[in-house]
Amino acid sequence: MTDGPRRADGDREIEREYADLGATTQNAMDIAETSMDIVRQFVPDETLADRVRQKSVHSMGDIEFQHLLEFTGSDGNGGDEDAPVRAGARAVLDESTIVTDITMARAGITGRGHNCEVRKAIGNGTELATETGMTRTAASVLELDKQGVYDGSIAVVGNAPTAAFALADCIENGTRPAAVVATPVGFVKAEESRRRLREVSEEYDVPAITNVGRRGGSGLAAALTNELIHVASDARDGSVDLSRPNEYTTWEET
Repeated sequence: MTDGPRRADGDREIEREYADLGATTQNAMDIAETSMDIVRQFVPDETLADRVRQKSVHSMGDIEFQHLLEFTGSDGNGGDEDAPVRAGARAVLDESTIVTDITMARAGITGRGHNCEVRKAIGNGTELATETGMTRTAASVLELDKQGVYDGSIAVVGNAPTAAFALADCIENGTRPAAVVATPVGFVKAEESRRRLREVSEEYDVPAITNVGRRGGSGLAAALTNELIHVASDARDGSVDLSRPNEYTTWEET
């Protein structure tokens, strides 16, 4: 657990503006602010989904990456592309568990601005992997799912396509994460695994953020998850209303 929202006013200001970028010193904050100002010259700033697109561009250093994100599933307010962002932010406010596939993705998720437990799947399911020959990450996801960890969680897959396939199977079999962020990277089944997750996301109304193509990775997954945390912080302070579809108010407008 972290003590994210229980901070002095100065720390809360840093948390509100920069927790998603990891900046804590004045120089780092200046760099972060300038970087995001540049990103906003190329990426719209009108919706919650746009905020996630901005974060993808910032993380990947590629303006065109904004066009590779996919938003699927629905929440209680509808099936618009903001739905996965609203659902993920609500899960952060509810202090739901954030579960990553591997250590690297877990390491990239900020410890500020939330009170969620952040845990990794890898390291579980060793016996299952040995018995079946499946990858350790897939076995880890299946083991944690058997324990009920993924229900109501923010499920994050940053590296392993087999983990994404396993998570999709779990959803098909009745597991319901609060939100999914899946950007596994690579040339072998990565794109197919994300497509599979989008299919079950749409079929079972599980809110999910994925990308198309071969690129992705743990850094991207962590960055998008951090944006969910940032949106939750904004909702906590009243600048975003998660109860209304397509509701987005920037700090400059408040």
